[in-house]
Amino acid sequence: AEDEVALFERDMKEFWIQFKISYGTEQNNQTSALRDLCKETIEALSEKWTKKLKEEDLMIDKIQEYNNEILQQSKYIAEKEEQLTEIKSKLNQEEEQQKNLTDSIQELKEELMKKMEIKSSKNKAAKEKVEQVSKIKSLFKEHLGLEMRRIHDEQLQFIFRHIDHKDPDKPYICTLSINEQGDYEVTSCTPPLDCIAELQLKLRETNNFSAFVANIRKAFTGLSYK
Repeated sequence: AEDEVALFERDMKEFWIQFKISYGTEQNNQTSALRDLCKETIEALSEKWTKKLKEEDLMIDKIQEYNNEILQQSKYIAEKEEQLTEIKSKLNQEEEQQKNLTDSIQELKEELMKKMEIKSSKNKAAKEKVEQVSKIKSLFKEHLGLEMRRIHDEQLQFIFRHIDHKDPDKPYICTLSINEQGDYEVTSCTPPLDCIAELQLKLRETNNFSAFVANIRKAFTGLSYK
């Protein structure tokens, strides 16, 4: 019986030894496999994240490149906008100058038209006065011994005769013109008359040419008796 117990104990020891050996080997194999799996997993994750980080770095570089391009485009647009503003300002100035020039030309045209109208009116008045003188020329020459001549610078010269009873052919001369204002003006009187300024003023006020000529003859006649 003791031999059987001893044998059982020995068998039990061998069993535990074999069990431990077997279990330890299996445990070691499992640990090694797990370690290899972890290593592979870590390497795979590392490779994955490394690739991802590289892609993100490339993305960051691309974004920075886009930002630089946008910045350059913004600067370009700002420069073009500034140039456009300058061009618009110059165009506005040119339009203002053109408008001022047009206004000045219009003012000059209006002023010229007014001057032409005034000149035409003066010419018409002068023509009417000359025609008035011409109409009575023959009457004065026939009844008053008066001769009228048109001389240089559109002047009229009146030559009175039959005034001096001692010398009927002696001429008494008065020269008349129309000034820039369209008024009668005595430019010469031979012999001179003290009342010539008064007679000229009355002619301008009344525009009665016949009375002026009659008064001149009357003044010359009075002078001949002195």
